[in-house]
Amino acid sequence: MIKIGVIREGKIPPDARVALTPEQCAAINQRGDVEIIVEHSDVRCFRDEEYTKLGVQVVEDVSDCDLLLGVKEVPIDELRPNKTYSFFSHTHKKQAYNRPLLQAVIDKKVTLVDYEVLTDDSGKRLIAFGYFAGMVGAHNGIVTYGKRTGRYDLKRLKDCFDYAEAKELYKSLTLPSMRIVLTGTGRVGHGAAHVLRDMGIREVSPEDYLIKDYQEPIFTTLSCNHYARKKDGTPFDKEEFYEHPERYENAFQPYSKKTDLMINGIYWDDKAPVFFTVEEMAQDDFAIQVIADVTCDIAPVSSIPSTLRASTIADPFFGFDPKTGKETAPFLEGVIDMMTIDNLPSELPRDASTAFGEQFIKSILPEWIKGKENSAVIERATIATEGHLGPHFQYLEDFLKG
Repeated sequence: MIKIGVIREGKIPPDARVALTPEQCAAINQRGDVEIIVEHSDVRCFRDEEYTKLGVQVVEDVSDCDLLLGVKEVPIDELRPNKTYSFFSHTHKKQAYNRPLLQAVIDKKVTLVDYEVLTDDSGKRLIAFGYFAGMVGAHNGIVTYGKRTGRYDLKRLKDCFDYAEAKELYKSLTLPSMRIVLTGTGRVGHGAAHVLRDMGIREVSPEDYLIKDYQEPIFTTLSCNHYARKKDGTPFDKEEFYEHPERYENAFQPYSKKTDLMINGIYWDDKAPVFFTVEEMAQDDFAIQVIADVTCDIAPVSSIPSTLRASTIADPFFGFDPKTGKETAPFLEGVIDMMTIDNLPSELPRDASTAFGEQFIKSILPEWIKGKENSAVIERATIATEGHLGPHFQYLEDFLKG
């Protein structure tokens, strides 16, 4: 039998999500081949009592477990040596801010299996919060635009019990005529489009978006062939774009002249073109007033040069002055308002946690039951083990050395 501990989230600011809900833990425990226990937490969206009333044990110490499940990065001083963890480490793209975490994982001989790189044989991700990041990102983009213009007021998702409450709010929401561009057609993009449609915002084609006038709120969804083009003028090739993004250049400018609110939900490769430069943002024909950057890659290595930092759920907005390239207070004359929260699903934690747990039970738990030594899925996602980088992450060696 494998024993799994659901750990409390220690990262600051706190994250209310959890890998498995009370109902999911109870259902797993009834199987007989897995035991789930839960570490006490005061910040989790599901209270300890919700677990215990379903017979799930809540404890102060989960060190005796075979696998420890979290969500966000585990603080270095909370990493237990020689244990196996699964969480989002944000290290595999050489994120400089998490170099110390990866070094600690190596030093403490932690086995780290990162959710973000759990894939099937074709390379498709098996588990993610991206859909809910898109949902909350779109909602927050609309919130930000309302504060920017003063035309309406919308309650934050963090202040709703769940998304069902938010949908009731949308029924009485009256939005002004506004133009929204949504980039990305993956999980994030689909989640964002879901919310925009629930708000009653009409979707139009990218072609109509550029040439037609509308007297109502509208949005369009752009895939990579709309915002990038071949440098040599030959036809766009999607497979080539993903394999050789350096062969492409920015083609987003027509949309930046027609857009009030941009919601960015792409997966961005740093060899790919950016959407626009700071200099382009300072031009008189740059119309975007609000950017909700769900992708949240931090400048200067980012698709959005005004994403200077990640904002927080408690303090979600800041301004960007394109004339100086500096951060300002939000909602000022002449600045572009930014919403760059990097843990968006935590504003809708119960819904997001439930969906995440369902994915874990369906696609990941069977791999752990097989045993990590027998699972190609687990092996491909093992960033580090026993004091060494995993076989698929040797490229991080120079990153560890700084």
